[in-house]
Amino acid sequence: MKNNNYPVAQQLTIPDALNQAYTHWNAGQAQQAEQLCLRVLQVLPQQPDAFHLLGLMAHAYGKPDLAIDYLRKACLFPAVPATYRSNLAEMCRQKGLLTEAEQVARRAVEQEPQLIAAWNNLGIILQESGKFEASLECLQRVVSLQPDNPEAFNNLANTYKRLDQLDQAQECYRRALALRPDYAEVHSNLAFLLNDLGRFDEAVASAEQAIDINPQLVDAYFNLAQIEMSRMRYADAQRWIDALLAFAPQHAGGLTARAQLLVNGEHYHDALACVRQALTIAPDSANAHNVLGKVLQALGLHDEAALAFDRAATLPGTVAEQALAARAVLLMETGNKEEAIAAFDRTLERFPGSVRVMAARSDSKTYRTDDPDIAAMEAALVRAVKPAVSDQMSLHFALGKAYLDTGNSERAFFHLDKGNALKRASFSYDAARTGEWMQKIAAAFTPALMQKFKDAGAASERPVFIIGMPRSGTTLVEQILASHPAIHGAGELSALRHAVELAGIFPDDIARWNKEDFARIGRDYLSRIDGLAPNALRLVDKMPANFLYAGLIPLVLSGARIIHCRRNPVDTCLSCYSKHFAGEQLFAYRLDELGAFHLEYQALMESLRKVSPADRFLEVDYESVVDNLEGEARRMISFVGMPWDDACLSFHKTRRIVRTASVSQVRQPIYSTSKGRWRRHAAYLGPLLNALGIEQPAEDAP
Repeated sequence: MKNNNYPVAQQLTIPDALNQAYTHWNAGQAQQAEQLCLRVLQVLPQQPDAFHLLGLMAHAYGKPDLAIDYLRKACLFPAVPATYRSNLAEMCRQKGLLTEAEQVARRAVEQEPQLIAAWNNLGIILQESGKFEASLECLQRVVSLQPDNPEAFNNLANTYKRLDQLDQAQECYRRALALRPDYAEVHSNLAFLLNDLGRFDEAVASAEQAIDINPQLVDAYFNLAQIEMSRMRYADAQRWIDALLAFAPQHAGGLTARAQLLVNGEHYHDALACVRQALTIAPDSANAHNVLGKVLQALGLHDEAALAFDRAATLPGTVAEQALAARAVLLMETGNKEEAIAAFDRTLERFPGSVRVMAARSDSKTYRTDDPDIAAMEAALVRAVKPAVSDQMSLHFALGKAYLDTGNSERAFFHLDKGNALKRASFSYDAARTGEWMQKIAAAFTPALMQKFKDAGAASERPVFIIGMPRSGTTLVEQILASHPAIHGAGELSALRHAVELAGIFPDDIARWNKEDFARIGRDYLSRIDGLAPNALRLVDKMPANFLYAGLIPLVLSGARIIHCRRNPVDTCLSCYSKHFAGEQLFAYRLDELGAFHLEYQALMESLRKVSPADRFLEVDYESVVDNLEGEARRMISFVGMPWDDACLSFHKTRRIVRTASVSQVRQPIYSTSKGRWRRHAAYLGPLLNALGIEQPAEDAP
């Protein structure tokens, strides 16, 4: 370069000074290297080599902003080595500046097409930007130039995985491990791939092997947590996230994963604090903004949730498709069905042919035989490159609904059986133990106990509990009640469960509780709902699983009312079997287990009905509501102590948030097509009918 003969000191030229600076740096003598670079810049303020070395040093010492500033100055000169631009691109990528990173990396490969590091960096940048086809092209070039480079195969595998080409991804990961068996990052990445393939135990073993090799590999802990979350082992997932944050407390991905776990546990305010902390560390994290949207959605802050999903969709990364679909579902929940349909359409314009979006919008439509979504989803399941197991599940459930809509029972149950089997294989569930637990609950609530503590609870007329099996009409009943101007429908609250869990082990500890213990649980519950619609005279808590606490509610909340929703057992179970629930309904994914659970539920409710205060316990049959809406609605409004209001008959027009699997149904007037629905599909319900002790109708027998 010109001016290289300017002296830095009497005995050093600029090239000599820079050579010595690099020598000091390579020897670990950072202070001496920095001093020499600064002396060079005193003489030649725009010397790019000095800026480059200062940038490398700043990066090594955890000063990314300063490092990028130095590298930008170094790269102002057209003639600097392509390596400088490649290094700047990588630093920008690490900082999340993907647009600048891509621009600089492209300059590097244009300047020196044989610079493998630059192609590698560009491939990773494009991968993280969601430009997977372009990333694949770059990384395939790297592998062709360096066929024995395990890092190159790892990077290429990551892009194949993003493209859902899982077989090619696995082949590349295996190739990388063949070249370098102790490559911890590849063991971790392979674990995440195996999770997508539904090979959960192998996935856990691979991630644990990564940690054995490198105990501080944050991605391995993160992947282990994701694996355990995918099979609903939340305690194990929490253990891995805690281990990660113990040595990397400012890891934004770990904090975001913790927030997701808190959402799963319905600790929404804690989740909000956690994800906001992640965003202070990584304000441009698309994943963190997406999780923020989920948290805000769960808290009922729908306008803020929409903004968070929109922000996630505009940031570089791989969650835009998921965020946009979530945004459309949010519109469904708020009653804006036409806007939701338009939002799904716009998402498909951005991600043409996305079967994930097609599956996500299945509840927003009634399918016709010629619906193009059906053919597209069918094709996705039979193509050579299979979707991830989670996507296969979603597709099977969506197709099950589609064929139920079109009246094709054979195809509907082909897909429902497949989807349920995949889901059931992802977690452990002990049907016998669950039945024993419900029997223990029934035995705990004796007439003597109910009489002794009948006045123990916190006195409040405000709570109304709607309980029953999922898909038994609980959402419909809530919507009718919530259409009354003095009644607020709060949705499915976890408040009672949290209050009970805080008090002890249920039902084991009931025999040891005294009057104050019952009152404390009631006060705890009331404190959790106090901020919800404070002006409403009645607040409806529609958590179906609160049927487990139906005996406890009168003892902890002496003024509370319970509405128990009932529906034909086979129709109820069929409706459960046809839904891919967002929450934990572990009993719902095998027909025989569904039937067994329903029998235990019926026995429990029969026992609790006998000991419940008659004036505080009402049973409502779904079929009766369908046949006599006004009569049943008036009975319910009278039961909760409110004057009649005609708005309750126009429940489908009530604009409120509905966050359940029944979101689309309660936006319609009453219809009777779900009554006795199971008979049309009886030939495919053998295990369920056997478990329930119901004979298969002769005319429907296969």
